[in-house]
Amino acid sequence: MSDQPPPPSPAPGDPDPSVPPPAPGGDRDPSASSWGAGPSVTPTGDPTEPRPGPPVDPTAPGAGFPPAGWVGPASYPVDPTAPQPQGWVFPPTGGYPAGAGPYGGQPWYPGAPVAYPGQPAYGWYPPGHGFDPADPLVTPPGVGLGGWFERCLGAVRRGWRLLLPILLLTQVLPAAAISMLALVVDPSAEWEATTADDPAALPDGFAADLGVVLGVLIGGTLLFGLVQSLGWAAGAWVIARQAAGEPVSLGTALGYGVRRALGLWGWTLLTSVIIGFGLCLCVLPGIYFAFALSMAGPVYLFERQHPIGRSYRMFHDRLGLLLGRVALVAVAVVVVTVAAGMVETVASLPLGTTPMDSPVTAVAAFVVALVGAVLAVPAHLAQLVGLVVTYAEQRAHEGPVNSAQLAGELS
Repeated sequence: MSDQPPPPSPAPGDPDPSVPPPAPGGDRDPSASSWGAGPSVTPTGDPTEPRPGPPVDPTAPGAGFPPAGWVGPASYPVDPTAPQPQGWVFPPTGGYPAGAGPYGGQPWYPGAPVAYPGQPAYGWYPPGHGFDPADPLVTPPGVGLGGWFERCLGAVRRGWRLLLPILLLTQVLPAAAISMLALVVDPSAEWEATTADDPAALPDGFAADLGVVLGVLIGGTLLFGLVQSLGWAAGAWVIARQAAGEPVSLGTALGYGVRRALGLWGWTLLTSVIIGFGLCLCVLPGIYFAFALSMAGPVYLFERQHPIGRSYRMFHDRLGLLLGRVALVAVAVVVVTVAAGMVETVASLPLGTTPMDSPVTAVAAFVVALVGAVLAVPAHLAQLVGLVVTYAEQRAHEGPVNSAQLAGELS
């Protein structure tokens, strides 16, 4: 007999506290915890020892599921169709953002959608995988057109002080020089004088004059094309180095351009021949080749091997993405170039058909050509920045890459 009073009887309808509740989901080991994640743990006072989860009423709604804020083992059974407490996600992530943990049926993929507040808008990338959502040059997969455009504007804001003199030296001056060469060898005034009596007849010395014009223009274009290639290489070097936070200067940029100009010029000539051949067959094949080979220049600068083949594969592997980016660049280039050409044409009208006959009109013609070339600078800038940023985005779709890696490849 004991002097202690007997324990109170449970109220009608309440479970007997001396009897453990049945485990949800069928017969299981009675030593298992209420979540089915292994044997329960008896506290011993050690703060480093694991504690069991809070008691759960198996008859309550949502029984078998963790309450809000509880972090437990990742192996408890869950019903994805049942309503979940606020702030809890399925499947259990074990500390990873939703959809990014290494669970069966939930593989990580670049650009996985964000499932909890505070995550960057363009997806989550596990540490050490090489993707930085804030990279100033590389657009991570899944960011879209807005991220690409933001990085283009960022490259312009960072580098315009260096890119502007590079483009003036290597694009504007050669363009103005070619325009002046065209005026010097232009035989149209003589042709009009010799055909005044018979407009249907060919001018005297037509073949020789035409050969001289073509020879001078083609030779000048090839010569100044080498200078322009120097500028493209120097500009790409500035964009990549500034994005990586490395020091840049005009002299070192031009020095890099000198080292890469000849190779870039050769590949540019080859792609130009291919595009021109396509235009001769029909307009559409030429446009196709122009888009398919648009990455050849950046591929040569960053990888220095197989630029035509690599550009072709990039174009077909991500047709819509690359086509859209390059189309935007092409529209900007065409609009600015046409506008600059119209201004130059209108300004040249008062100079007549023979502006080189007088020193005054010759100087005026040079000024007009120079102004027209300067007005085309935004087109050169859009082409340079747009193609480099598009190439960086293409590389990100092939594997993890960042600005520092791309800058290191320009050696």
